[in-house]
Amino acid sequence: MKKNGYLLVIISFLTIITSAQEPYTADWKSLDSRPCPEWFLDAKFGIFIHWGVYTVPSWRKVESKRYASYAEWYYASVMENDENGGREFHEKNYGKDFEYHDFGPMFRAELWDPSFWAKAIRESGAKYVVLGSKHHDGYCLWPTKVPYKEKWNSMNMGPERDLVGELTEAVRGEGLIMGLYYSIPDWESVPRPNGKYQVNMKYVEKYGVDLDTYLNKIYKPQLRELVNNYKPTVLWADAGEWAYDDEFWGTKEFLAWLYNDSPVKDEVVVNDRFCKGMPGKHGDFYSSEYQDADIKDHPWEENRGMGGSYGFNRAENLEDYQSSEELVEELIDVVSRGGNFLLNIGPTADGRIPVIQQERLADIGEWFEINGEAIYGTRKYEQIEAEDTASAISSTLTNEYYYTSKEKDLYVLCIEYPEVQLIINELPNTKGINVTLLGYSKDIDWTVKGDQCIISPPQMYPSQFPCKYAFVFKIEGVLSN
Repeated sequence: MKKNGYLLVIISFLTIITSAQEPYTADWKSLDSRPCPEWFLDAKFGIFIHWGVYTVPSWRKVESKRYASYAEWYYASVMENDENGGREFHEKNYGKDFEYHDFGPMFRAELWDPSFWAKAIRESGAKYVVLGSKHHDGYCLWPTKVPYKEKWNSMNMGPERDLVGELTEAVRGEGLIMGLYYSIPDWESVPRPNGKYQVNMKYVEKYGVDLDTYLNKIYKPQLRELVNNYKPTVLWADAGEWAYDDEFWGTKEFLAWLYNDSPVKDEVVVNDRFCKGMPGKHGDFYSSEYQDADIKDHPWEENRGMGGSYGFNRAENLEDYQSSEELVEELIDVVSRGGNFLLNIGPTADGRIPVIQQERLADIGEWFEINGEAIYGTRKYEQIEAEDTASAISSTLTNEYYYTSKEKDLYVLCIEYPEVQLIINELPNTKGINVTLLGYSKDIDWTVKGDQCIISPPQMYPSQFPCKYAFVFKIEGVLSN
């Protein structure tokens, strides 16, 4: 009986293991059952990188309309566009007969130091990186073995380097997580549902391939090539949702392979842009773009540039960039609502991160050094209200407050330093708690009244503040019952 008892325990254990390792099948119900890896939920802040041939002209008229300033769309929306002045700019500076592909040899990355990039990103406080391996122009930042791309990649045209490989090594060397963006369609080979292309037909005929060839000889082989060769922990698809469904792109079959048999099956995360019908419904996380998204009950990520473009845009000036304070507030806002923040940098064609973008990264990193614990590993918390005594009198909030939580602790993030008492309402526990101001070494005054915590911020000069903006009060033990 004793041996049989041991046997039953072993069988039960093996049953649990087998059940846990049951393969995902190529259907949405099965694929959607895969839990999002915890690392993504904890990381909170990543850096997006748009870099490629489009950074040679690096120009598009700056407009207030969302998406209208994307310089990485030079091929499709600038060089032959009369409405935004793109045609005039292109012909004046490069000539009427100068094709987009002629920019290829000019993308040289001669000043590129991947180690510098990786260090700057780590010091910004980011925990992961997503590099654009191929944008809609089809140019590849790695020495792809796909024959149709043998001349349109960074090893054989331009830098003569494996940009994906070198940055992957540098990023991981800094202890960060590496991910890759991949545009599902190419402008030259994949038409819209109405049969029209987003670039001039003369370029489609000269450089494109038929749809079946693109689907089976370029897109499908390249996705597996990237996963097998570089093992990205984030696979960030784009533009697959524009036109064709999962049956056309083979999305479900690819994801089943990715989750079951790929070298990154346990830790990889994917977004929701692989195919039409996927956004907001399927994927390890949903992705919003320059939006004030409010996504509940599913991991999500807001991505945006520091200005109005992802690719470097020489037409942008200082006033077109968000300030460091605005970017930190954007980060806080997104994280407080349960999301991740993927902030883009747009390097130049010679491989430099523009100084203004370096400054933004450094400023954000400086803020993280003091306040990182209020971001990393936190979750959103909604069961509270806050007010300050001034707003209670005037009925007008004079400050912005955000909240994050981690285990038993609550963080109250104030964009401006509060000059009056801060009252946190409807707390689940007020016994045995403690309140501190992150980065401030002295005790602060606070008291409890019923389910309220009343905080009296230390009075000090701005030069004495623990950081320049976005101050964090930590209420320890408040979430324990």
